[in-house]
Amino acid sequence: LIFKILKRGEHEATGQADLALRYDLTVPLARVVAEHRAKLPRLFRRYQIQPVWRADRPARGRFREFYQCDVDALGSASPAVEAELCAAVSDVLTALGFQGFQIRRNHRELLRAVLDAAGVPGALHGEALIAVDKLDKIGPAGVTAELASRGVTAEAASRLIGVFETSDESNDATLARMAAFVAPAVEGAREPAFIANLRAILQLCEGTPAQGCLRVDPSLARGLSYYTGAIMEIAVADLPGSLGGGGRYDGLVGMFSGGQVPACGFSLGLERILVVMGERGLFPPSLATAPADVMVSVFRAEDLGHAMRLAGVLRKGGLRVLVYPDVD
Repeated sequence: LIFKILKRGEHEATGQADLALRYDLTVPLARVVAEHRAKLPRLFRRYQIQPVWRADRPARGRFREFYQCDVDALGSASPAVEAELCAAVSDVLTALGFQGFQIRRNHRELLRAVLDAAGVPGALHGEALIAVDKLDKIGPAGVTAELASRGVTAEAASRLIGVFETSDESNDATLARMAAFVAPAVEGAREPAFIANLRAILQLCEGTPAQGCLRVDPSLARGLSYYTGAIMEIAVADLPGSLGGGGRYDGLVGMFSGGQVPACGFSLGLERILVVMGERGLFPPSLATAPADVMVSVFRAEDLGHAMRLAGVLRKGGLRVLVYPDVD
């Protein structure tokens, strides 16, 4: 889905490109950290709001050019990082008027263990995850058909879909069920590290704005391959897809620097949030109906200078001012 910029003539036939439009904000961040790591604090945190581009098919809340609002923390492997990101995202959505949203959580290592336990060969893990990532969009039947088209046997697909079909069980019950399912594929620890990590994040979110918003969802896959640990995605009712998502990407900086740097981030899709806010009437009435607090009008052309000076005084006082420029 990367927009490639082809040079006229020599590269048009081969499709090779020297330039491309920015796909996301995470990979550029990893490159910056890799280059300037020695000058940055040990725990480096930043937020960034910039446009990105995807060669995707436009739909409701899906655009080819849109703004991502990212918050990332690099330098710590503690689950407190994920908990703080979830709290920050919950703060934002609550301030915007969203209610009943969920932050779905999973772990890439848990997904791999589930695929192994279901009987999906390691060579097909990537293909299977692409299909599983569409479960909330095309449903179990659609995912089963796509798994078959990607070479996964009917028996493995059935086991996979079966473990992902959950009722309204608690997060603790889901973690216990997943631990039991993957036990044959995981050797050693009584509780796998990835289960313990998800449990720790849930516990650390207690008492934060994210409390009550988190749901462990074993089917959450997230399409980007650079995720290495916990992954997350925001779900709201009656909206296919999500308002944003993210996860831990401990190996991404190392692709550019050769040294592993723990990293985790969350991204909100601005335009999709605006679409949902408009549909649900979440914008304050003052923003929808009043372009300004004060309108300064004039009845003689020679009074325009006075009007401009008055508008300046009012604006310094914190008012939104509209100067009507015409006399008639």
